[in-house]
Amino acid sequence: MGRGCARRRGAREGLKMGRDGARSAPRSRGIELDGIGKAYGTTWAVRGVDLALGPGESLALFGPNGAGKTTLLKMLATLVTPTRGSGRVAGFDLRTERDGIRESLALLAHGTYLYEDLTARENLQFAAAMRRRGAPPLEALLERVGLAEAAGERVRVLSSGMKRRLAVAMVMLAEPAILLLDEPFTNLDQAAVALLEGYVAEVLARGGTVVVATHDLARGYAACRRAAVLVNGRLIHEAPARAEGLEVLRAAYVAATGEGAG
Repeated sequence: MGRGCARRRGAREGLKMGRDGARSAPRSRGIELDGIGKAYGTTWAVRGVDLALGPGESLALFGPNGAGKTTLLKMLATLVTPTRGSGRVAGFDLRTERDGIRESLALLAHGTYLYEDLTARENLQFAAAMRRRGAPPLEALLERVGLAEAAGERVRVLSSGMKRRLAVAMVMLAEPAILLLDEPFTNLDQAAVALLEGYVAEVLARGGTVVVATHDLARGYAACRRAAVLVNGRLIHEAPARAEGLEVLRAAYVAATGEGAG
């Protein structure tokens, strides 16, 4: 393939090529969902969700266990194929352009999904190679997440909090246009929470799009500019996250779920 064809393909995919040939993630074109649903057999985990988030927008997604929050995030991350509906993530079609989405997105899942027999540094080196990030400043990243002194330790001997910090570092390494966070505050101390909240602000400032799924109403509401409640796979409340709106959201959550809201 000639250089002209390669340039045209890169432009069509919305990907930028670095000097070393490594690809960097495209600028966010947001998230658009039209009637997205996912069924497992006869059980619907997510039902007819419509959503539009533009560049620089963030959504806090609340709901009880089993509401479908994780399934929705997995569909956005192309880990689960929708049963019905359509959507675009970072400008790429959710069904037919999955590679483009994966280049553009990072997911901080409820589990850490690290390689236990590799060191913290080796996990980052492997992730950088998989994402073709060239030679990123790993030592500075390890320092930023508070793992500089543990960089040479195998992951299996790290505490749960340190593993979570390493997972945050993996997300930062990706420099995503679309950032998905599933219960991101689990096993993080206050310093690590502040670090993550600061990084969310960085992603939004550069035009990225963020979705946070959490049970923590107050913290999730403060971190995002819009808020929604998902119950039995359906969005039953969505509104801008204004200071005076938290109690309205809390009331909607309690009314829909019968649970107390934190």
